[in-house]
Amino acid sequence: MQAAIMYGPNDIRVEDIEKPKCPTNGLILKVLSIGLCGSDIRNMTTDSCKGKYPHIFGHEIVGIVDEIDINTPKYKVGDKLYIYPEDHCLKCDECRAGHSENCLNPGDYIARQGGFADFVVVTNEQINRDAVFKLPENINLDNATLSEPLSSVYACQENINITLGDSVVIIGAGPIGCFHAQMAKIRGAKCVIMVEINDKRLEMAKQFGVDYTINSLKEDPIAKIKKLTNNKGADKVISANPSSNAQAQSIFMAKAGGIVVFFGGVPKGTLVSLDTNYIHYNNLWIYGHFGANSMQVQKAFELAISKNFPAEKFITHVLPLKDINKGIELTKSGEAIKVVLHPNLN
Repeated sequence: MQAAIMYGPNDIRVEDIEKPKCPTNGLILKVLSIGLCGSDIRNMTTDSCKGKYPHIFGHEIVGIVDEIDINTPKYKVGDKLYIYPEDHCLKCDECRAGHSENCLNPGDYIARQGGFADFVVVTNEQINRDAVFKLPENINLDNATLSEPLSSVYACQENINITLGDSVVIIGAGPIGCFHAQMAKIRGAKCVIMVEINDKRLEMAKQFGVDYTINSLKEDPIAKIKKLTNNKGADKVISANPSSNAQAQSIFMAKAGGIVVFFGGVPKGTLVSLDTNYIHYNNLWIYGHFGANSMQVQKAFELAISKNFPAEKFITHVLPLKDINKGIELTKSGEAIKVVLHPNLN
C-alpha cells in the first residue's frame, strides 16, 4: 500500500510499504477520506516522535471495511465507518462520571499507525469501546471526516452553554475558529466577533456567520469589542489559537461574569501572565478545554453528516494522498480552511 511516512520534521514521503495484517477480532479499513488536522501538521513539522521514526500520522479517518476477523460480528466487509481516534475505556472514574475526555486509560492513537495510508488497522479494543461509527447510506464521506475536529468544538460550546442571544468572541480564524463561529450561530448566538491577524482568513471566516471581524495587528481588539458590545464585553470568549498573548488579552474581552475558554494549546513550557485581580473583581469563569466525552463525540458525528451543518463550506481542498505536502502548505498559508486527502488514488 501507499503511505505518507514521516522520517523527521518536515520530511514526509509517500512510499510503498507492506499492507498491515488483519488483527485478531479486529478489521482492516480501506481509507477513502481523511482530514488533514492542524495537530497532524504540528506533529509532522516538529520532532513530535522524539527521533522515533519512521511514523505514519493521520486521525480523521473514514473508510470501508476491507478485511475482517471472523470473530468480529458487529461489522462486515463493505461497511463504511468513521473512526474516532481516542477510544475511551468507559470504566475508569472519569469515564463513569461522564468525562471520558479525561479517560485514564485511553487508546494511544499517536503511537499506532495513523490513517495517512491506503489501509489502517482497527483493533478489537477500538471496536468494543466508543471509537467506531457506522455511516448511513448515501453520506458524503468527506463530510464525515469533519466529525473529529467538530467534536471538540461541539463539546466546548455545550459545556459553556452558548445559547440564544449570546455575544461570542473567537480569537483565531483557522479551521477550528471557523468551526466555532458556525457552531455558535447554530446554537443561537446573536453576535459572533472574529479576531485574527490574517486578513485573508478574516474574509473567509465571514461565510460561517461571523458578524464582525477584527485584525488585531491593525486595531485594538479589546477596545473594538467593548464598542461592539455597548461597552460591556462579550458573554463568551474562546481563544482558539496557540498564542499565549491571545490568552492574556482574552480576559479583557469578556463582560463581568462572562466566560473565557483557553481552547488552543500554547507551546509546551510557555507560561501566560494573567491579571488575576481583573479575573477576581469581574467574576470571570476561566475554562480549559480539550476533547469531548463519548456522547458529545456521537452528537458531533451526527451533526457533521446532517443537512444542518454546511460541511461543504469548510472543505476547501480535496487532494490525493501523494499531495499531502501541498495540503500542509495550503493550510499553513491560510489559503485552505480544511484539506481532505483521498488515499487509494493513483
